[in-house]
Amino acid sequence: MLPSPLAIDVRRGAVSSLGTLLADRRIATEGRIAVAVGPGQGAQIAADLDLPNCEVFHVEQGTVDAANELGRKLRSGAYEAVAGIGGGKTIDVTKFAATMAGIPMVAVATNLAHDGIASPVSSLEHEGGKPSIGVTMPIAVVIDVDYVHAAPSHLVRSGIGDVVSNISAIEDWELAGRVNGEPVDGMAVTFARVAAEAVLHRPDSVESDAFVTVLAEGLVLSGMAMSVAGSSRPASGACHEILHAVTQFHPGVSNHGELAGLGALYASFLRVRHLGWSESRMNEIRDCLVRHELPVVPSDVGLDEAAFARAVAHAPATRPGRFTILEHLNLSEDEIGRSVKDYVEAVGR
Repeated sequence: MLPSPLAIDVRRGAVSSLGTLLADRRIATEGRIAVAVGPGQGAQIAADLDLPNCEVFHVEQGTVDAANELGRKLRSGAYEAVAGIGGGKTIDVTKFAATMAGIPMVAVATNLAHDGIASPVSSLEHEGGKPSIGVTMPIAVVIDVDYVHAAPSHLVRSGIGDVVSNISAIEDWELAGRVNGEPVDGMAVTFARVAAEAVLHRPDSVESDAFVTVLAEGLVLSGMAMSVAGSSRPASGACHEILHAVTQFHPGVSNHGELAGLGALYASFLRVRHLGWSESRMNEIRDCLVRHELPVVPSDVGLDEAAFARAVAHAPATRPGRFTILEHLNLSEDEIGRSVKDYVEAVGR
């Protein structure tokens, strides 16, 4: 059976359905519900819920320690389900904690910064970096367009970079299939590609309800693609190796989705130069990023070419065993430095 959420609700006022959803006896037979909220809008949403038997836990950090602590509280309280309300960090912590406690989880997203909303993966910080950890995907997803519009617009634009990076990730997966015989799941590829293509050419912006709805659905579909694949493969390739390397060397320089889009565009440039990939296809990605004011060159996130080249050289080490355009080309540090310079000249505004 295809793994999928029990319900996906994307609209204005969607949070009003959360109480009814959590009262669904397929989720909680006795009504013992926990709610995990992050900083910002999460606490307000929790306060507005009519759930007399729920207990609210506050998630301040997106760390492995925070997720383990929440998991222990969920287990000791014998809760039947948990709702994670907030941004990506809160939802990632709650997914991990719910998996640890063995209970279903409902994701309530207050922004659309990346595709972790419905994915079977949590990206949590610890002293060794920010690895992707396999978890059980949410049983339901609620995205209230009102709350998305109330979030900082750069967080919504960030989600565009993450979902469009699927195009690059799919190319990497198919490359691994051709070169190494790695199995490629056609359904997962279809889900991930449809999610990206739905956003790629839209002329409207994050101010539009219609655009936000399509973006939200695309991010959920990306999560489902990963669930079908059993890994992050359909949505994470060289693009995400690069973003994780940048984050390790320059924490806080930019956010996940912005760096995913930048990494995808650079990886696409490498395909054009070395594999004969369509330059017009690369330009479609570039034009989408520019249209939504997302980074396209290292200086857009405050990095010089040398710093970005250093991150690219380190990128394969962030995901050992994953084969992408970076591992395939195996460029030297000097070759990477020259490619970054040429990339900036080719795609810079």
